[in-house]
Amino acid sequence: MISRLPRWVWTGAWALAFIAGMINVIGLLGFDHKAISHLTATTSLLGVALGRLDTAAIFHFLAVLGSFVAGTAISGYIIGDSALQLGRRYGIALGLESVLRACAVPLLNRLSQLGDYFASCACGLQNAMASTFSGSVVRTTHITGMFTDLGIFLGHSLRGHAVDTRRLRLCVIIISGFVAGGMAGAVVFPALGYGTLFIPAALTGLAAAGYTLSQMRPKPTQAA
Repeated sequence: MISRLPRWVWTGAWALAFIAGMINVIGLLGFDHKAISHLTATTSLLGVALGRLDTAAIFHFLAVLGSFVAGTAISGYIIGDSALQLGRRYGIALGLESVLRACAVPLLNRLSQLGDYFASCACGLQNAMASTFSGSVVRTTHITGMFTDLGIFLGHSLRGHAVDTRRLRLCVIIISGFVAGGMAGAVVFPALGYGTLFIPAALTGLAAAGYTLSQMRPKPTQAA
């Protein structure tokens, strides 16, 4: 059971899910029509490529998977812990995400698969950054687990068991953020194309600046 959730966790989870939802729609609407923010479909496509002995596709999907894992490794190195807690170096991680997404735009505009690798690395970095809080897993770049939890809660409720209402609210918030991001991406992509990625890049950049500035404020001192 989640014992407590500060307001910054609720807000941050929705915002990061919104960003991931937008990025995933960009990938689905782009030139190769593939998901970016999670690896389930990519791993399945790797299996298809292996079955067909398609060497180029095998190396491409391995590179996408490797880029995501590289992002998670970078996040683990920068932050140093999987539990969400103010004071850790999230500003650096968010800033790097912003740079990676901005760099992906010109590559994707040239139909270069390197853009997929930059975007995938950024998503891995984000997903590892928002990992756990108060013993609860918080994933923002894919929502399969969120829907699974909703079904579990429904089953528990039908049996008359207690439901973790905070976890339920967190699931709804992350799902709504992901859907809202997808809607925004679908609306903007026809006009901006891959330039739509500049929006999540700007959002993560602003979040990085805001978080860094908040951590630079003098902490209130307690009276002796």
